[in-house]
Amino acid sequence: MSAPPDRTALSACIITLNEADRIAACLDSLAFCDEIVVVDSGSTDGTREMAAAKGARVLERAFDGYRAQKDFAVNAAHHDWVLCLDADERVTAALRASIEHARDAGFAGAAGYRFARLTGYFGAWLRHGNAYPDRVMRLFDRRLGGWRGAREIHEHASVDGPVATLAGDLEHDAYRSLADQLARLERYARLMAGHMHAQGRRAHIANIVFNPFWRFLRGYVLRAGFRDGWRGLVYAYVEANYVRQKFIKLWLLDRGQRI
Repeated sequence: MSAPPDRTALSACIITLNEADRIAACLDSLAFCDEIVVVDSGSTDGTREMAAAKGARVLERAFDGYRAQKDFAVNAAHHDWVLCLDADERVTAALRASIEHARDAGFAGAAGYRFARLTGYFGAWLRHGNAYPDRVMRLFDRRLGGWRGAREIHEHASVDGPVATLAGDLEHDAYRSLADQLARLERYARLMAGHMHAQGRRAHIANIVFNPFWRFLRGYVLRAGFRDGWRGLVYAYVEANYVRQKFIKLWLLDRGQRI
């Protein structure tokens, strides 16, 4: 698909691995983009075929890190303005309207755009605590930035220039189950501990004891996560446990132990 000559073209970039149950909704929400690039790292559940059937340009690449995979997708796009999503995310109607309005104006005055991310959790949306608004910068001019840095986990894009905020939410269907969340956060904790250790960071007793407590206090109390009911409590507790795991693993690495 090509953009009209008087409108800035926009590419959507997604990385995937076995996302057959979520990729269709993600791609449908990106129908307003001029191109959709999907970079897959070996799906066995039909993800690639589903994406191709939806009109996406599907590329295959061995996974060597979240940041590197997303950077590859951005560089593979045909257009300089890119919108980066994960397969478990969807652009809402309100966010789409904001993006289209900015695009119609030629994305003037900004090198990138951030917007709120709304996380679904056990059948409801989390609207408080550390979960929301969780603003992310995912729409940007790749000539002015991208997925930078050496960290492959909890990666984020940055640009050289002003970043504006758009109205509307990016829906995030983050976890298929509690088991999925716990397994994913354990993997993230291991990767983050390894990265921190490689960067020379060292863990202290205070990190293991107080950092998880602060994460829970900040999210559940100070940012009113309790207003999300039992879901807010579970989310805040699991998130605090992730922080605990991360620093325990770093503590072990500091002492030459395997994690």
